[in-house]
Amino acid sequence: MAGLAYRVKSTYAGAVRATGRVLTAVHVLPKEAPPREKRVRHWFHSLFQVHDSLAIARLGVPWWTYDAIDKVDAWLKDRARPIRVFEYGSGASTIWLSARADEVHTVEHHKGFADHIGPKLATFPNISMMVVEPVESPLPAVPSEKSGNRGLDFSDYVAAIDKVGGTFDVVVVDGRVRAACLKAAIPHLAEDGMVIFDNSRRRRYRTAIETSGLTELKLSGLTPTLPYPDQTSLLAHAK
Repeated sequence: MAGLAYRVKSTYAGAVRATGRVLTAVHVLPKEAPPREKRVRHWFHSLFQVHDSLAIARLGVPWWTYDAIDKVDAWLKDRARPIRVFEYGSGASTIWLSARADEVHTVEHHKGFADHIGPKLATFPNISMMVVEPVESPLPAVPSEKSGNRGLDFSDYVAAIDKVGGTFDVVVVDGRVRAACLKAAIPHLAEDGMVIFDNSRRRRYRTAIETSGLTELKLSGLTPTLPYPDQTSLLAHAK
């Protein structure tokens, strides 16, 4: 079932990106994305870059809801420097954050994806990338609920934040085993820091968020490249 879902997703993404190339060639779709402030136009342009992190990065956005992007952008502009970021799950957001922070530490569990995006991330001097793959285990200490990940232990991936150490102004939870990542992140979160928890509407994440002791701001709506609305949550220590 997991293999079928992946093939369907890949087929859809390939077909949509090919359509985008055709529309660009015949000048129906502009080569450059409209500014983010033109939200609907930017979103429509982004639909043809689905599941391509480097293309999304060229759109000048992370893969969160537009409301979350705007809120985090304004928050970072008002934040005193230096700004430290830790990110579970590398991608377009890594590049976007590097333009707004002094240090970005990102950990990726998928070596194939890391090989794809790693050379681009290496061109940014303030990005440090770690690749921490899960290990096979009959009884994983930190298992993933995602299909296709049975028998894999993500303990080392979750503990990457401890390896980097210190406190962070921003922690992004957007990779595997997000409940465990959120729990590991809280001791490292600055007192007035922020956790960006993507796809927070998913049922398997709700208990972890609601029992974290953090306050939650839910930001739902349009998301770059997605033809349906999603939700990104911003979490912070209660005041």
